Amino acid sequence: MAVASFAPDASDLPVRQIVESVAALPRNASSESAPQSFNLFRSDITRSTDTANTLLKRLGVDDDAAAAFLRSDATARQVLLGRGGRNVTAETSNDNRLLKLSARWSPEDDGSFRRLVLEKTPHGFQSRIESAALTASTQLASGTIQTSLFAATDDARIPDTVATQIAEIFSGDIDFHRALRKGDRFSVVYETLEGDGEPLRTGRVLSVEFVNAGKTFQAMWFQDPVATGTPAAAGSHTADARRKGGYYTLDGQSLRRAYLASPMEFSRVTSGFKMRMHPILRTLRAHQGVDYGAPTGTLVRSVGDGVVEFAGVQNGYGNVVILKHRNNHSTLYAHLSRINVRKGQNVSQGQNIGAVGATGWATGPHLHFEFRINGVYRDPLTIARENETVPLSAAAKPLFTRLAAENRIVLSAAASLQQGNVQ
Repeated sequence: MAVASFAPDASDLPVRQIVESVAALPRNASSESAPQSFNLFRSDITRSTDTANTLLKRLGVDDDAAAAFLRSDATARQVLLGRGGRNVTAETSNDNRLLKLSARWSPEDDGSFRRLVLEKTPHGFQSRIESAALTASTQLASGTIQTSLFAATDDARIPDTVATQIAEIFSGDIDFHRALRKGDRFSVVYETLEGDGEPLRTGRVLSVEFVNAGKTFQAMWFQDPVATGTPAAAGSHTADARRKGGYYTLDGQSLRRAYLASPMEFSRVTSGFKMRMHPILRTLRAHQGVDYGAPTGTLVRSVGDGVVEFAGVQNGYGNVVILKHRNNHSTLYAHLSRINVRKGQNVSQGQNIGAVGATGWATGPHLHFEFRINGVYRDPLTIARENETVPLSAAAKPLFTRLAAENRIVLSAAASLQQGNVQ
């Protein structure tokens, strides 16, 4: 950037002092005597323990009629009281009487949010629920590992959902349980989805850089526009994956694999694919899957796109889901506390299918996970490392190259935020 000046230097210009008298405005006696009215706006986040009185008090509202309406109105009770984490704004008169209350939340990931409007009218308070589109804004952040990824993102005020996405993106390259080192650093660009200018939920990670043990890993989100607009390729697994989009290194290598590395976001392997002493039968038997230890209720997800072949109770498996994937591949998820899919249902990679439990032959809450090819048991941990990636189409490469260059610049800007804070 450059500035060209075609005028004389300011220091060479003559300086003159001009003094002018200013007449005072006439006083308005009526305005001095009349009381001034104004409206006040206050915002807060709802808590699960909120009652009508505690919520209004925190918002600075002193209005018995408003509190009574909140307690009696079915709509307000259902979507506001006892619901934590919802953004709420109150508009009051200067004597703290409620004029309007708006609460916003985003119940589903469908690009919209809901708005509860409670408004004072000549006939008393009235409530209604509206729907509007979310707007996306981009956030830049960075951090340094001292103990764990989540501790670092907490220090940087980055939402946990972003930390989870980072771990997912690099799960094939970095072991976030054992391989992190103090001093590892990351920079991330992610979406914040807003309603009425207020952040309601976190969107997708757009690009991220992670430096682990001196080695740099970079990724960006990209959806192939060619595959998206090509109906002829609808039967192709590769085209399906491209339409959904995925993460790529900045030089165009896909990080999206046909199968996720694990059926849960964060867990620990308690028993691998090997011979072992069966904990209940007390006999030496081949363990033909992997057990993941996790608390009851932990969400279980499909490791790949597929169709539900079985969902129900099956002997020692307890509550079990079996998914059929392409190429005669199948996966099994056992001992679930609940099942969230039904037989014949199509599921996508990463979709929630149930929750960890201890049903069937289980000594404690865990997930038993199996992978089969043509009916033959295979080690799921080996499959996770070997399964193929989804390549970038040749037609999409020019657009990808341009976006990758832009993401390098943005990631550099995100990294500079931390450097500026340190200085």
